[in-house]
Amino acid sequence: MRGSNPNSNKGAFLLILIFLILISVIVGLSLSLRVNTIDENLKSDRVIKTLVVMEDKNRVLFTDVFIYYPVSQRGALINILENTGAIFSSLGRVDSIDSVYLEKGIDAYKSEIENLVGQSIPFYIVLNLSKFGELTDMLGGMKIFIASPVDTKNDEGERWLLPSGVVTLDGDKIRTYLNYERSDEPEEDLIERRQNVLLAFFSALTRNEKIISDKKSFSELEKKMLSNLDGKDFHRLMSVVSHVDSEHLMPQSITGSKRVVDGKTLLFPYYDGNLIKEVFRQVSNSLISVDNANINRTYVLEIQNGTTVQGLARNTMVLLQSAGYDILSTGNADSNDYEKTVIINHIGNAEIAKSLGDFIHCTNIVEESVSEEADSSTAAANVDFTIILGKDFDGRYVKK
Repeated sequence: MRGSNPNSNKGAFLLILIFLILISVIVGLSLSLRVNTIDENLKSDRVIKTLVVMEDKNRVLFTDVFIYYPVSQRGALINILENTGAIFSSLGRVDSIDSVYLEKGIDAYKSEIENLVGQSIPFYIVLNLSKFGELTDMLGGMKIFIASPVDTKNDEGERWLLPSGVVTLDGDKIRTYLNYERSDEPEEDLIERRQNVLLAFFSALTRNEKIISDKKSFSELEKKMLSNLDGKDFHRLMSVVSHVDSEHLMPQSITGSKRVVDGKTLLFPYYDGNLIKEVFRQVSNSLISVDNANINRTYVLEIQNGTTVQGLARNTMVLLQSAGYDILSTGNADSNDYEKTVIINHIGNAEIAKSLGDFIHCTNIVEESVSEEADSSTAAANVDFTIILGKDFDGRYVKK
């Protein structure tokens, strides 16, 4: 029986060694060339769009799309109400958007919201209410303004107590704030309450910016959130958004008409869903506006009906509120036979006037500044723009 050939063994060992070295080099190159998902997103889209979902026991409490422009640290939150209705392909029927989450999960939910708003939303963060309480404690509490004290009981006799004023709520209290119910509470107040929690969350991120930027500290926070990003990219995302100017982060809600479908009251966005798409486009564009002097400003409008169409100014108010404008007043113009719609620019800001005009397809914009001596009780002295609706306005657009 022949013995093994030493030279053959050495050759085999050398081949294995070379193979291992090649594998190590390939892995090293792959890691070094790995594209950072967040930075790559910013190359193609100057804003970061993230879906933020708060859920409890697989039930959606609230959903917002967070749009953030890192250059100016400006951000916007657009609320997607849980009863928003549409024909959802993932369900094959007309239903509420939260049914998609319940039946199909977060990926289908994100996809349907992308279809709804007409834009890609690359990232998502899911906050589970139970873990959110723990996250709240880790971030040092959530600062919330509570207009009046809460002292009520649920059907099981559990008592809910919350103080009034600007208070810092711990994990247990933040869950109470989100869950307590009052029979006399308007739906709008409930929506606002839940929005306040998301505002407090981003404020807490800003307050803990240094903790979040530290990978070791962040690893504990990361366990309390769910995302479609891996650890490195998720840390990068949270590090970037923790710089948001949270003091001026104001939420918006999409409006629509309510209809009962199969016993459920659904909210259908106006104009066959086109309005919500335009609102998202306008918000994204406004964030990257070069008008730094007017960052974080809400523009105030006065709407006058210059036609014989009843309720035109009031309906237009709802339309423009959806786009984030503040409407001081609506009423009739000095005449009801205006042929063309006109936007009167009282503040001399041509860029914002054009943005407003683009939203309703109005190019008839005139400058009419208000003097400092003007009576502050007059509407023109307190508004940035006056819109006089003419016969060319069909309730959504100015017809050419």
